[in-house]
Amino acid sequence: MESKRPARPLAFAAAWVIAWGLAVLVSILGPPVVGAPVTPELLKALDLGGYPPDTKPPEFSGRTLEGETVALAGLRGRVVLLSFWASWCLECRPEMPMFERLHREFTRRGLTVLGINAREGSEAVRRYARELSLTFPLVLDSDGEIGTRYGVIGMPTTFLIGRDGRAVALAVGPRGWASAKARVIIEALLSEPGGRAGAR
Repeated sequence: MESKRPARPLAFAAAWVIAWGLAVLVSILGPPVVGAPVTPELLKALDLGGYPPDTKPPEFSGRTLEGETVALAGLRGRVVLLSFWASWCLECRPEMPMFERLHREFTRRGLTVLGINAREGSEAVRRYARELSLTFPLVLDSDGEIGTRYGVIGMPTTFLIGRDGRAVALAVGPRGWASAKARVIIEALLSEPGGRAGAR
């Protein structure tokens, strides 16, 4: 099914390019005055691209492997780690146990880990989840609409979204999500205010 909003993913991807350029300027001129605890230096330590303040990620709604509906709007008040993956993606596989670890450790504190599967059937996803003992929600993006909205062109691609619903960071390619650097970023995001009626 073709997307009726072709400009939006390009705009979202363009925001990341702009943010990358700003990061280069930050490295030369020094960091700007930012009140948020998640600083460009923190993101750079894990080689994450940041976004300009108040950048909002595209809204989406999808069904999980268990048939439950998940919508980004319903996760406001929580930190969201959104990872686009596929079972055939070799670089995705080592990340999944790291996401599972974050899911088990930080869910009660306000972290939601979502795996968005790209264009695969439920049986393939279920088999993969069983092999890796994954318990965090896996959303089926069978027609690729969610990936298109986010401008995903390669996997793994991971987004971090703050409690207030803003886009915080982007990683294209694998990262050390089990590392101390990643935990510092997650902890900083969890410490931010931003709880809303939709928090759970």
